[in-house]
Amino acid sequence: MKGLIIIYNLLFPLALLLMLPGVVRRMVRRGNYAHKFGQRFAVYSKRTRAVLRRERGRWVWVHAVSVGEVLVALKFIKALQKERDVPVLLSTTTSTGFALASSQKSHRLEVIYHPVDFFLTARKVIGLVQPAALVLVEAEVWPNLTVLTRKLGAPVLLINARLSKRSEKRFRAFRFLVEPLFRQLRAFCLQGEEDVPRYLSIGAAPEQLRVTGSIKFDPEEGERADASGCREVCKHLGWGESDPVLLGASTHAGEEVILGEIFLKVREVIPSLRMILVPRHVERASKLFSELGGMGFTVQQRSRFPVQPADVLLVDTTGELRQWMEVASVVFVGKSLTAKGGQNPAEAIVAQKPVVFGEQMQNFSALVDLIMETQGAVQVAGAGELEEVLLRLLQNPGEAEAMAERALGALAPHCGATKKTVDFLLSLIQVPKK
Repeated sequence: MKGLIIIYNLLFPLALLLMLPGVVRRMVRRGNYAHKFGQRFAVYSKRTRAVLRRERGRWVWVHAVSVGEVLVALKFIKALQKERDVPVLLSTTTSTGFALASSQKSHRLEVIYHPVDFFLTARKVIGLVQPAALVLVEAEVWPNLTVLTRKLGAPVLLINARLSKRSEKRFRAFRFLVEPLFRQLRAFCLQGEEDVPRYLSIGAAPEQLRVTGSIKFDPEEGERADASGCREVCKHLGWGESDPVLLGASTHAGEEVILGEIFLKVREVIPSLRMILVPRHVERASKLFSELGGMGFTVQQRSRFPVQPADVLLVDTTGELRQWMEVASVVFVGKSLTAKGGQNPAEAIVAQKPVVFGEQMQNFSALVDLIMETQGAVQVAGAGELEEVLLRLLQNPGEAEAMAERALGALAPHCGATKKTVDFLLSLIQVPKK
């Protein structure tokens, strides 16, 4: 491992330079890129340094990349701090993830941008924080951060871990590099049994693997989101409480226009129909507003105040998808018609809403197979079929409700996943008293 780390650190500056133009473009597109920019290189304000030193040696450091992972992290952190009063440091990569994480900040939860994984940067932040544990959510395992944490004697865990067939194939091609790094982890908390052979194939040891279920899919009692704010917005839009609502969740380019065309056609049959669009990338909102504005219905942006009466709400804010799920009658899951991979249908299922998606759901194939076996969702081949299915479900609320109940039942294997993951972490660590 030592030799690989040396090679990694020699190549890292070159790789960073090559990736920099694309990274900068994404940061500029997402906005707020200059906010706390120094934190990405472990440069902190006097106040942040004081906070990090205050709990040095006691932090449970949780890293989540963007909004989706941050939601999982926050759910995990809430359960963790309910079991034990430990300080948690939550790092995230994107500005949208940072904004969501910061909205939950407290005296026991500090939020920072994740530092780049160069040796000097990683050593500086590890020396400042000295975590009692490092918990990585779903994806990223950074070599320097992982190795330096292990040298402290602190465990490194990858939680809510899953590995798609595509990722497995890519990792297997570089197993000679991946295996030594993965062996540094104390454990992988996997979402399902199907992930076990995939992780074994890329070098994880059997004793490292634990199937805990998916935190995101864990239908915990009382987890339903508070949608009072969303309902208030709907009231200002002129929507009645009984008006049916079509929600396009985490949509990608082209899908909003398809939904707009379907909305116009279905509204001829159901005049009271309303629509909410939540694009996956909020930076597309301005362009979308212009595109939708010429389609024959009125559009209101979520961020604009005061909210004016409109037929369609374009949600150009982040971290609210779960709340908007609660006001929906039917949910279309995006990135499944005009792009490949799909988005996660679990939030809609937990909200007990009928779910429809296209054929491109490769990133969530295990979950899709699970809910399709119980007829807990509908998968459509194209825009024409999508229109037919949405109209049927909106006209037959009993059928829609039964489908939602079947989907929720399919998530039963993940019930308790959050607590299992928390209990396992707590069995590994001893957080020193102040």
